[in-house]
Amino acid sequence: MKIDITLMRDILFGEARLHIPQQTMEAVAACHHFLADFARDKVIYGINTGFGPMAQWRVSDTHLRDLQYNIIRSHATGAGEPLDDVFVRAAMIARIGSFIQAKSGIHPEVVQLLTEFVNRGIHPFIPKHGSVGASGDLVQLAHIALCLIGEGKVHYRGQWRPTAEVLAECGLSPMQIHIREGLSATNGTSVMTGISVVNQLDAENLLRHATLASLWINEIAGSYDDFMAEPLNACRRHEGQIHIAAELRRLSLGSRCLKERKVLLYDEGHADVQVFKDKVQAYYSLRCTPQILGPVYETLQNAKRIIEEELNSASDNPIVDPETQNVYHGGNFHGDYISLEEDKVKIAIVRLVMLAERQLNYLCHDRINGILPPFLNLGTLGLNYGIQACQFTATSTTAECQTLAMPNYVHSIPNNNDNQDIVSMGTNTAELCHQVLDNAYQVLSILFLALAQAVDCLGIQDKLAPATRKQYEAIRRLTPTIVEDTPFYEDLVRIEQYLRQI
Repeated sequence: MKIDITLMRDILFGEARLHIPQQTMEAVAACHHFLADFARDKVIYGINTGFGPMAQWRVSDTHLRDLQYNIIRSHATGAGEPLDDVFVRAAMIARIGSFIQAKSGIHPEVVQLLTEFVNRGIHPFIPKHGSVGASGDLVQLAHIALCLIGEGKVHYRGQWRPTAEVLAECGLSPMQIHIREGLSATNGTSVMTGISVVNQLDAENLLRHATLASLWINEIAGSYDDFMAEPLNACRRHEGQIHIAAELRRLSLGSRCLKERKVLLYDEGHADVQVFKDKVQAYYSLRCTPQILGPVYETLQNAKRIIEEELNSASDNPIVDPETQNVYHGGNFHGDYISLEEDKVKIAIVRLVMLAERQLNYLCHDRINGILPPFLNLGTLGLNYGIQACQFTATSTTAECQTLAMPNYVHSIPNNNDNQDIVSMGTNTAELCHQVLDNAYQVLSILFLALAQAVDCLGIQDKLAPATRKQYEAIRRLTPTIVEDTPFYEDLVRIEQYLRQI
């Protein structure tokens, strides 16, 4: 069974349910049985030894079950507000993705119970803070494991309730300890991976909106259409630039706003013109959108590949391998792959936000665009203010994004008696990326408000391409044309909610 971003989207935001094929469950069971036989009379980390630096201490056979419960209870030490349900749900699916590789030696009932949690909407309490992303997300996964053994609390049907009470109500039994279920349930990259899945869906959604906005603003400006021409962009050879240019051409079909250079500037009749009324080349924030959004596209494509690989990887330690009849000790729990990709996604989205902010500035700045009233003001200049103050919010939010763009992947603080002497901070990185994505929706909401207002200022609704006309009409259903001064914050919330639809 393969878990991909599309399946995750359908489960997280649609009506799909998670189903694990019988053949996959049989492989999980076979791995468990192999470990049960193999572990006899052997020293295996986390089965009959302590954890981390405590691995040098042998644990007696009489305390092996206690050992597994102890790692769960002792590591449920997170702090801060709980993660959103969607992140918890994604993290549980990611944990299932690791378990069904049949390399952990856990009992199949762990997969079955986690699947029930996902399908029934049972969301364990996971605090935002606690993971250094090295032995995976030990602290946050311990909070999931705590609920699997019937302790802690869960968010179920809009209420926080004791886990034991919800399990009983749903006819579910807590996870039992057989060999190493406590360590496996707490050890891996599943929380950072789950957050990254949601981030990926949002980032791809934002790129679609930013691409359409980039066409829309060129329509408003009456730009020459060769900035997105196939020969121009193909000779740059970058996949992302070529893709974005193709999307712009697709979206522009039917537009009567864009100009053809060969008709207006290449034909005869310009020899006596000394100063051209229309700009020969548009500003970079309009003209260079394939070159700016192209790298964003490629960054997201690579992140998607890495995330899907992680979803279908065994991020446990040790790795139990029935095929080679061995148990391998290593560091598959280390979160560097996710941490680096989420930093790259974060930086790419900050760039997308910066582009949106500059496009907003173009619309607001009458001396730059030369065709629109100051701040798109359709009221009385001086008495009314248009969207002047909306730009403050966009500028402030963009500035915060630029601060958050600092890579987190390069941060590492040794801990755990220096056993974890270099760590990924992958979950922190994913959470910071999520903050940037939230900010991006807010800035794009203001940009879309401005784009619709600019169309009204020029009266070009009927000349827009069908794709941009559809967006214009959607925005106008959410908020009317702005003439008199009015509070905008509720309008912006409605637009943001509309843009967030994945």
